[in-house]
Amino acid sequence: MSTTTTSTVKKSSTDERPVVQASRFWRLFPAGMRRRWWMFRALDLIARHFPVFRARRGLLVVRMDGIGDMVLFRQSLDHYAEAFGVSPKDITILGCESWRRIADQIFDGYQIVTIDEHGYARRLLYRFHINLMVRRLSPDITVCDSYLRRAMMADSLVWASNARRTVVSMPYVNEPTRSEFTFYLSQFDEIIDTGPYPTHEIHRHYNFVSTLLDKRVTPRPPVIEWPTERPDYAKSGPYAIINPGSNEPGRRWPFESYIAVAEKLLDLGWRVAFVGTRGERWDAALLDQFARRPGVSDMTGQTTLHELMSLMLYANLVISNDTGPAHLSIALGAPTLVIVGGGHFTSFVPYPEDVCPKNAKFVYEVMDCYHCFWRCHKRESKHDVFPCVSAIAIDDVWEKCVSLSANQPPPQDLTNVVS
Repeated sequence: MSTTTTSTVKKSSTDERPVVQASRFWRLFPAGMRRRWWMFRALDLIARHFPVFRARRGLLVVRMDGIGDMVLFRQSLDHYAEAFGVSPKDITILGCESWRRIADQIFDGYQIVTIDEHGYARRLLYRFHINLMVRRLSPDITVCDSYLRRAMMADSLVWASNARRTVVSMPYVNEPTRSEFTFYLSQFDEIIDTGPYPTHEIHRHYNFVSTLLDKRVTPRPPVIEWPTERPDYAKSGPYAIINPGSNEPGRRWPFESYIAVAEKLLDLGWRVAFVGTRGERWDAALLDQFARRPGVSDMTGQTTLHELMSLMLYANLVISNDTGPAHLSIALGAPTLVIVGGGHFTSFVPYPEDVCPKNAKFVYEVMDCYHCFWRCHKRESKHDVFPCVSAIAIDDVWEKCVSLSANQPPPQDLTNVVS
């Protein structure tokens, strides 16, 4: 954030942390706010100052992000108790509805509260209800270390908690979001710079706790312990999980390419299971036709998140677009290949070498338009695949599949298969 007539960002003279400043008058009538912010303002203020008579206690950690972001954050959370001087049982994770069903197991030992993050950003009364709930939690400290976050979601929740101490990371700020972030950041107690774009998220999380602890904390790869019985599907020989969907159509590697890789696996004697939500059956006709072949299962829209994780845990190979299940699969320890575009390359994928487990590989086609933040000017419509994704060759994907399988015992080893 640069200096403007309404706000200033500078370094603290004591610890070189950013400080965002804005005048009280400007905060009364902030310029550049969206209409929705003004619509929410009165009830947001009421919730923030709602009287609460219980003593402040514990730490509230705001995580308004998707499944993949949650996975990348999880390991660093275990340093929060030391960093903030609280017991793990006094740490509450305020998370998203999308990962509610697996939160208790992944965040075992912590308190969990989940909300509909999209409803919070859009529905006035639901937002007021959630803000009151957050205020009544009466946390002593509220924290948010997300970088690519939304001010009217994550920062609003930190602000609504009205905690004695608020600690956040410096977010990614552009001109459309500058005023909103200035409003909230100028009222927080501590802001930590976790690195320039495109520092990887895992490194950001550890930079955050390292700053708080005033020592270097070594980053660790994502790991999820998921004790579960082997599903029936996993008891009948080697199989691959293919996750061809994504919330963003542009990140979907062409389905015909997935079919070509699946055929190679079938020729080897493997089984192939297609997974995803029902809404991600974006080439349903082709999938329906291919699923008639022996060894192919169409599980799209038919598995819960628990069931999907169990299937990935025992899979001999997982192939996925850059989406939440890919990060889950890596953290579970499954051999996982992620097909990567360049929208914010290296911010989330691929993983840096020091935190990339051996079971994870990434395939991509570098272009000069990388780091477009998915505002691609090279596709004709928003439904088209991003060129940096569609350009990834089938042979390159297969080569990575072979490499991933090299350390597995036969018949999982693909090294003797001619591509």
